[in-house]
Amino acid sequence: MDRDDLVDLNAFMAVAAERSFTRAAAKLGKSQSALSHTVRRLETRLGVRLLTRTTRSVAPTAAGERLLATLTPALGMIDAEIASLSDLRDKPRGMIRITTSEHAAETVLLPVLAPFLAEYPEIQVELSIDSGLTDIVTDQFDAGVRLGEALAKDMIAARIGPDLRMAVVGSPSYFDRHPIPKTPQDLAQHNCINLRLRSAGGMYAWELEQGDREVRVRVDGQMSCNNTATIVRAALRGVGLGFVMESSVAEHVRRGELTRVLEDWCPPFAGYHLYYPSRRQSSAAFVLLVNALRYRS
Repeated sequence: MDRDDLVDLNAFMAVAAERSFTRAAAKLGKSQSALSHTVRRLETRLGVRLLTRTTRSVAPTAAGERLLATLTPALGMIDAEIASLSDLRDKPRGMIRITTSEHAAETVLLPVLAPFLAEYPEIQVELSIDSGLTDIVTDQFDAGVRLGEALAKDMIAARIGPDLRMAVVGSPSYFDRHPIPKTPQDLAQHNCINLRLRSAGGMYAWELEQGDREVRVRVDGQMSCNNTATIVRAALRGVGLGFVMESSVAEHVRRGELTRVLEDWCPPFAGYHLYYPSRRQSSAAFVLLVNALRYRS
């Protein structure tokens, strides 16, 4: 493989990732016409069309998807090896990209990152906030943060937070107009604020558990959104019942701004874990960050 091959393959991956010649050109610092010429040159050399182009979008063809499946992990390993060369320097350095939920970023990552980044000024961390289950290999992340129960089996996982609990809450003004629910079935009579899942697009079913009984409740209500912070604010205004992380509303409950119900149906569950591919060659900077984040009870 010569230098032109690597340049062309990198251009193709950028367009496929951005789904746009314009955005990919800006990312690579090239003109759109030059980038288009590079991709056409690669397609001509391979004898197959790699991208389907329309006036509004760009998407990989079947051949393009096959090539991406090979290129992504291979080039990811090359990037990791290059990053590991920082081990030869006096100070750990490099960029670490992490995909995480907003709640995990605020409660687990940021409290550790603030002193960590101050101690290691040559290390950079990029957080991508996404509640969906991101493929960290395909999307070229170094690691992801998810709940322990949602981890893939081929990943190394390091626990970085304590057990968590969910909470069903409503404002006092809401309960002035509605009775307190005693069982999960009672939620059918309540105005519940739905959470729309960003990855799947559907509504999140409230997962409640008491002893050996596990219930997934499809709630209904006048409002839905894809952000839990908005659900908390809506619950505070009396819109309806919210189902969110206990830590997100603990202070509101303590001050009497929200009332917690069905608490005996919300047991603790496995907290956040940092996960990354088992075959990954970890840089010194990444090892330091994992050790800093590791949960110590």
